[in-house]
This record gives sequence, structure tokens and C-alpha cells, in this order.
Amino acid sequence: MISYKSVKTLKGPLVFIENTEKVGFQEIVSIKDPNGKQSFGQVIALEGATAVVQLFEDAAGLQIEGAEAIFTGETKKVGLSPSILGRIFNGYGDPIDGKNPIIEGEKWDVNGVLPLKYKDINGGAINPAAREEPNDFIQTGISAIDLTNTVVKGQKIPIFSGNGLPDLELLAQIASQARTNNADDKFVVVVAGMGITNDNYKYLKGEMEKSGALARSVMFVNLASDPVVERILTPRLALTVSEYLAYELGFSVLTLMFDMSNYANALREVSAARNEIPGRAGYPGYLYTDLAGMYERAGTVQGKKGSITQIPILTMPNDDKTHPIPDLTGYITEGQISLDRSLHKKGIYPNIDIHKSLSRLKDKGQGEGKTREDHDKVADQVFASLAEGLRQEELALVLGKDSLTETGRKYLEFNKAYYEKFLNQGKVNRSIEETLDISWDILSILPREELKKVKDELVEKYGPNIK
Repeated sequence: MISYKSVKTLKGPLVFIENTEKVGFQEIVSIKDPNGKQSFGQVIALEGATAVVQLFEDAAGLQIEGAEAIFTGETKKVGLSPSILGRIFNGYGDPIDGKNPIIEGEKWDVNGVLPLKYKDINGGAINPAAREEPNDFIQTGISAIDLTNTVVKGQKIPIFSGNGLPDLELLAQIASQARTNNADDKFVVVVAGMGITNDNYKYLKGEMEKSGALARSVMFVNLASDPVVERILTPRLALTVSEYLAYELGFSVLTLMFDMSNYANALREVSAARNEIPGRAGYPGYLYTDLAGMYERAGTVQGKKGSITQIPILTMPNDDKTHPIPDLTGYITEGQISLDRSLHKKGIYPNIDIHKSLSRLKDKGQGEGKTREDHDKVADQVFASLAEGLRQEELALVLGKDSLTETGRKYLEFNKAYYEKFLNQGKVNRSIEETLDISWDILSILPREELKKVKDELVEKYGPNIK
């Protein structure tokens, strides 16, 4: 460790220390002032002999004059042990569930003990050459996702939401219900909450406790009242734990991160404090690189049994999909699930618009041996039939319902059944078989000649009511 008494400037969460030598990027620093107050931070920039340290906590009351900066020679690390499951931590990695910190030597199984280990939270993206192609279905229990926007192990697929939409309810439902169809899979959930309110935290914790999902989960929570800088650490802590559970213990990990807009705003605030030249909408020019560095930590790796599937959730300002946060996220990830405000106003939950949503890897998780042989064809047919139904609704508005053909009126009936029976499922947990059976039920409203996406043998086997 190296100690300096050359602390010169405090600007927001940033401390500037002059005349430094042999200082490492992202090195942890302890700042002690003459009154005994101690704050921790990490080196985020080296400008000649000046080290810029980003504090992890509120700098209020920290006296710079006469303060001592101790460079530890270490980066930020998190303690890892199998006993981490079922635990809740703050955005710095300290437990907030009233239990003891993770300790060494806790028993895991009959084979003995896995010791505590520490790992740097600043992990890197998975090497593309080491990636395996994702192809195992993850059931969320939500029909609008499982049917047409199927999620597979190792995928990264965000949820695009807006202010006031029930994204947190959807997150809690996915965290409680998600599983794979493989009975041998060890499935766990890691949640990173960034800048969320205390009420949101209590709701999420309560829902996961009620469903029993908390026992197989790890939560990292940065509240809106917590330091902004801590918000930048939170997803990295969650992803480091995810990598440990997936690639060292062999779990299938679902990592949920909420809200990525709060994370990006924290980056912008710190960037402004550093006097960096702003990019689009005031966000730093490295926003894309920063987001990609986290999103690309999801995947399946050759020779590893476990996997990391990411579902980041972000709030689009003014429901604007071209805003830098959703725009850049869309370039990096493999599709998106879009929540629709007009559906929400109609009281439909979940308010997922399948025509604005996309899973680029859905074909990898559909079909015989993964879900059911009719999955891909039924998904295509529901998607196409809904599109035609919406066209008939527009014609009815312009020309009147009486001007529609008998088939056109059937499409209006199909649309009504889709929203009431299929989409508006509430908090019910549906298996993929139930989702497919409901799909066949609403498709039976349409004449057989309109169902061009499904083969006769599938109709005979799964759609006996189709005429």
C-alpha cells in the first residue's frame, strides 16, 4: 500500500490526488480526513501524476485539507461462496438482510466444503471463440414471451418499458416463475436493482419471498437514496456472482437488471463531474462500450455446464425508442420485449406488444425436444393472425363493421379473444403446453383456410375444433 498526503480537490464524488506514482487503474483507495472520517473509492482516471478517485459514498463532511489517501494495490472484489444463495446485499456488496457476511468454510454438499474466494467485479466480455450457440428453452410462464418471443439459455434480451408501466411487476413475475424444461438443471436468479425506491425493493423482496424464489436467488439493491456512484458497481457485482454460479458451480443463471436507465444516468452524472465532453443527450461517448461490456458477459461457454441469461429492464424517457439508452441496447442485445402504454390503459397485464417485440434466438428454443413440435408454427400463425386482425379493425373504423366480410368479422372476434384469453393472463403462471393449447383455442375462431402457417397433421393433432 502507498500513502499520499497530496489530496487537493473534492468535486462531487471525485477526489483529485496529485504527485502520485505507480498507481493502477480501478485501484481501491481509502481516504482518511483529519477528523477520522474514512471513505473508499477507486481510481477512474490517471491524468499525468494526478489520480482521479471516484468515491463509493456520499462525500458530505469529508475534509480534504490534511486528508490522507491510501492506495491499497487491490481492485474492488466480491466474496463468493455457495452460501451466497438466498442473500440480499446493497450496491457495494455488504449484506442488508440481517445475516452475517459470507464466510469461509460453509458446507455445500456431501462432497465437502467449497472455500470462500474473492473475484474482481470488473470482468470482461466472453470470448466469441469460446461461446456455444444458445438453444435451450427458458419458460417464463408468460404467454406473450414464451410463444412468440421465446427466451433461450445464454441469451440477452431487454424489456423496453416506460414511466408508470408495470415493469417491476413483470420482473418479479419472471424471477418467481422462470425455469428450464430440463429437470437436471440447477436454476437460480440474480437480481440487480439500481436506483429503485424503497417501496419497489419491498415489493420485489415480498413477491420473491412469497413464491419461494428468494431462496434460490441473490439480490443486489441500490436504492434511489443511496450514492449514485454505487449504482455503477451494482450490476458488476451481480454479473460477477452470476459468472461464479454459472461457470464454477454449474448453475443456469437468469440475471435481471433494473433499471438500466438509472445506471446510464449515473454514468452521465459522473462523466459530467469529470468535465468530459458529452455525447448524445449528454451521455458519455463510451456509453455503448460500457453497456456492451456488461451485456456481453451473458452466454454459454464451451466446456462449462452453466449459463448466464440476461434480461435487463430499462425505462425509455417519453417512450422514445430512439433515446440513446434503448437505441444502444438494441444494437448489443438479441431482441427486445416491448411494453405498450395503450394496452396498459385498457387494463391488460402483461401489456406486451408482440409486434414491437422480437427474440432473435426464438427458433433455437422452439420445437420438439425443447417445447412442443407445434410451437414455431403456432407462434407464426398467432403473430400473422393478429396482424390481419388489426388491419380488419382499421377497416372497420373507416368503413364500418358492416362492410367487413364474414372472415373479416372472424378476425375481429379472434383479436378480442387474443387480448382477453391469451395476453391478459394476469399473474397466472402458464406452462408452455397451456400457452400452446390456448393459442389453438383462439385460432379455432378462424376458418381453416386462413391458417396458412400450420400443417394439416398439426391441426388434426392439436386443433380438433378448427373447421
